[in-house]
Amino acid sequence: MSESPFPQITLVRHGETAWSLSGRHTGRSDIPLTPAGEAAARALAPRLAARRDAAVWSSSSSRAAATCALAGFGDVRTIDPDLAEWDYGAYEGRTTRDILAERPGWRLFRDGCPSGETAADVGIRADRVIARARDRAADLLVFSSAHFLRVLAARWIGLPPEDGARLVLGTASVSVLGYEHDRSEPVLRAWNG
Repeated sequence: MSESPFPQITLVRHGETAWSLSGRHTGRSDIPLTPAGEAAARALAPRLAARRDAAVWSSSSSRAAATCALAGFGDVRTIDPDLAEWDYGAYEGRTTRDILAERPGWRLFRDGCPSGETAADVGIRADRVIARARDRAADLLVFSSAHFLRVLAARWIGLPPEDGARLVLGTASVSVLGYEHDRSEPVLRAWNG
């Protein structure tokens, strides 16, 4: 990852949970990390050591909190409610396969969830996070969940929230948002590492 003279936002997806492992949509349910998820979160510590001076924001979920703490940043974490994962409403805890069996052709980023959020709803929250991050003009470390972080990255580079569908994130992955030539050119500096 090349360094930049401009502020960067390092995005960290939480470690593995039983539901992420089985493909169940985990929005507002508070599912803990698996032992493998805990080990992966601990393994983030040396990778994130260079980010020690960054502010640390996290969703309120226990999976994000545990990942943050095991990576060595739990003592400086600030909870930001806008970093919550997508509200899956009626689809909470269900797999895409199960949803498609009753609703053929359904796509989360295009169709949203009954009694939950649409991509536009998540995009509004992502835009608020981006505005606060840009106002800071300093490095930031963010711990959250996959679908929210995908929307955040899409919005960072000026794409509609629905285009987050094109950005896949593994558990305990690290990605970096930044700038190219100046702060008017937001880019993805690293993705899903």
